[in-house]
Amino acid sequence: MYFLYSALLAAALLLGSPYWIFQMLRHGKYRRGLGERFGIVPQRIRAQRKPSIWIHAVSVGEVLAVSELVRQLRSEYSEHRVVVSTTTDTGQTLATTRFGAENVFYFPFDFEVCVKPYFTALHPELIVVAETEFWPNFLRTAHRRGVRVAIVNVRISDRSLPGYRRWQRLLSRILRHVDLFLPQTPEDARRLTEIGAEPNRVRVAGNLKFDIPPQPAPAIISQLRSALAASSAGPILVCGSTVEGEEPLLIGAFKAVLARHPAAVMLLAPRHPERFQQVADQLQQSGLKFWRRSTWSGEPLAGSIVLIDSIGELASFYSLADIAFVGGSLVPRGGHSILEPAQHGVAILVGPHTENFRDIVELFRSHDAVRIVTPADLSRVFTTLLANKAERGALGRRALDTLHSQGGATEFTMQQLRGLLNGNVREGHLA
Repeated sequence: MYFLYSALLAAALLLGSPYWIFQMLRHGKYRRGLGERFGIVPQRIRAQRKPSIWIHAVSVGEVLAVSELVRQLRSEYSEHRVVVSTTTDTGQTLATTRFGAENVFYFPFDFEVCVKPYFTALHPELIVVAETEFWPNFLRTAHRRGVRVAIVNVRISDRSLPGYRRWQRLLSRILRHVDLFLPQTPEDARRLTEIGAEPNRVRVAGNLKFDIPPQPAPAIISQLRSALAASSAGPILVCGSTVEGEEPLLIGAFKAVLARHPAAVMLLAPRHPERFQQVADQLQQSGLKFWRRSTWSGEPLAGSIVLIDSIGELASFYSLADIAFVGGSLVPRGGHSILEPAQHGVAILVGPHTENFRDIVELFRSHDAVRIVTPADLSRVFTTLLANKAERGALGRRALDTLHSQGGATEFTMQQLRGLLNGNVREGHLA
């Protein structure tokens, strides 16, 4: 099975190589860390011969989710290195900022020849994987070397479940190499066992993202606050994690807002950095005044749009909002997390496509802590909420209360990881 899987993976990489090369040349994607992905362990990672705890967090969302876990593991297990691998460039950038370049690297391609050098260099005693990264060769290598594996914050989305079901017989063999699954909800636990996880290894832990503490705001936030106040700009709409097809809808809705609030400002943050220029072109064509966050130098903002062309700052930008819209949801892309604006007690809007965060959105909806809007309703809901400060404020307060009611996943996850680590002491492990 593993030989066939590796052959198919190699074929997929080979057939997809024209696309990857095009993306490298056109957008610079996949170029960073290419050697690391092929199993070349960077010298900064080889520097210490200590046992490690290896945490894998695919991208920005997962890095944020495990940040408090990393902090507690570092504090409690100071005799270990806590290292973090990511898959995406944005995840790598954020992880490097939070955990230090000497502790962060790109996750290798799932070939045994690429994976093994990292096990040799890192001497992991525990591997913690965020969400649903079921890499067969990686998990088998960990099992063969006696490394305990926990998959935390597990979420089985509606979109991915049918695929897992189709491969259930093979997947169940792979999942035997995982010692502990910590799903977010009872439904995720049920789905895990349905696709092959052993029930006695599955324990519902809650969602780590509810425990993410607000981060210190970057300097740009205070600069924007001053500029907004100086020009009496407002109200402020923050539209985050937007994807292709959403920006034209949001620009149209903002024009309707400007008709009633000429000094309004929209902060627009596309999800993917490679789309920054595309969105800038759309803003240019819209006829609206706009600035790029990277080039703005204090100009008045009333009646304009600020394109947030930076990485890792969106959570702080939500603190400026009167209303926050969370993207990936007006078009069928599954949505993005609404927890960051909830941290700031902001009134939150999402579109109807939130399958990837079904449980969170349903929880907030049940507490009247989020509004779900269609493209046709977007302008009306924006203007209605902006006209009613009391309703807007109550919606934001309910969002913050709902967020606070769900804490505790990190503490439970730490309890479970202690059990794995304390049972994973082996003689001569570093030999």
